[in-house]
Amino acid sequence: MDAVISRKPTRTRGARLRIRRMHLHTQREPIVVMRTDCPVCRSEGLAPRSQVLLRAEGREVVAILFQGADATLAEDEIGLSEAAWELLGASEGEWVTISHPPALHSMGSVRSRIFGTTLDAPAFDEIVQDVVAGRYSDVQLAAFITAGSALPLTDDETVALTGAMARGGAQLRWDRDIIDKHSVGGLPGNRTTPIVVAIAAAAGLTIPKTSSRAITSPAGTADAMETVTRVDLDLAAIRRVVEAEGGCLAWGGALRLSPADDIFIGVERQLEIDPEGQLIASVLSKKIAAGAQRVVLDIPVGPTAKVRSSAAGHKLAMRMRDVASRFGVETVSVISDGAQPVGRAIGPALEMCDVLSVLRLEYDAPRDLRERALDIAGAVLELGQAAAPESGNERARELLEDGSAYRKFERICLAQGRFCEPPKAALERVIESNTKGRITEIDNRKIARIAKFAGAPDDPAAGLRIHVRLGNQIELGQPLITLYADTESEIAYAADYARLVENGLRIEA
Repeated sequence: MDAVISRKPTRTRGARLRIRRMHLHTQREPIVVMRTDCPVCRSEGLAPRSQVLLRAEGREVVAILFQGADATLAEDEIGLSEAAWELLGASEGEWVTISHPPALHSMGSVRSRIFGTTLDAPAFDEIVQDVVAGRYSDVQLAAFITAGSALPLTDDETVALTGAMARGGAQLRWDRDIIDKHSVGGLPGNRTTPIVVAIAAAAGLTIPKTSSRAITSPAGTADAMETVTRVDLDLAAIRRVVEAEGGCLAWGGALRLSPADDIFIGVERQLEIDPEGQLIASVLSKKIAAGAQRVVLDIPVGPTAKVRSSAAGHKLAMRMRDVASRFGVETVSVISDGAQPVGRAIGPALEMCDVLSVLRLEYDAPRDLRERALDIAGAVLELGQAAAPESGNERARELLEDGSAYRKFERICLAQGRFCEPPKAALERVIESNTKGRITEIDNRKIARIAKFAGAPDDPAAGLRIHVRLGNQIELGQPLITLYADTESEIAYAADYARLVENGLRIEA
């Protein structure tokens, strides 16, 4: 769960226990552990998977209870996962009060939605407030997300959810026109953002780009940027960088823009569903919270991308436009090819190498990444009136080819704290073809999973390079992908999975 700290302690009575840090990593979900023979479990009627409320000196957190027979945990102790420890902000051995949390009124709205009742803006506001406060378990979050999938959100509901999510965290305000870009995702290696920001800022536009870290993908823009500069900037630092250079490339998590979004996405990825109404709210709430007045949306379309057909892509673009207009935001959508990964690399440092290759005008820079970035940058320049209609791509190309974009990118990085070369992995392994034929399909999801098994994004240098494209003729023994990792176990694990899924490639004779 995200921010759960409250400065108004509840008056609910409960038992007192001493806390112990368990160094248990549960991603974002707060977990607490109590002994099965702990008298508090019996006296409070606490069962495994119950939600419990911990309070300490005016701070509180709602967590999920696990029970165990760990003799190292005393009867009067309660163990905290890393997420619970950080959110409660307590000290080792501090006494906390444990009790049942109060009933959530907003869950009544979720149950109503499951049975077909449409919700109004106050209902969405209440749900989002409880989600951001950490009062929803993953099961409750899954119920809310599923309710918007089985019965899709109406346009009015999508607007209400977007507004609630935008208001649920920090909101940035600027004294100038702000432009932004965003990809709906689902395409490995699609690291156009640093190139687009550099071109737009070099053209004189203001583009304070805040990006996310990877949740279940091999890399997010913030992960890639962190291999060359600082990204954990606070608002004052972002304003300083933008004032100096016209743009930034920072991690949005430090600013808490639409914090409910990261919570929802984490559950959606586990469910492998992404309801359209919630996708729209996810994208637009962060743009609205960031203070953007104009946004260019990249919508990749392909059989293993998030959006599967051109018709679905255009429908999504129209809904995005209509919802954004209700908040005074103008959008333009670029429907792009999502049939295969972009560039030649997947993983934070490897993707940044591709970006630098394009910006530095290297002769072997990945052409598809370059052309995709120019298309999106051209749309940004036209929408921001830094280029005449139908001339944005040409102007973007000029700024790239005369070195202006690279110089601007380097200055942005230096303004953010440093500029260095991406790290390199200690190990690499080439996976060769065991057959011959033509590549007829590249599965984006399987390719991304191979890179994750190699260690990305936790290990910034890990990932893979892909040496083939759709339509290529392949010979026996030809290199298909190269894996990069820092340990033998990770590179072996990734190689085993790659062989299991035939490298995510379909090769037909």
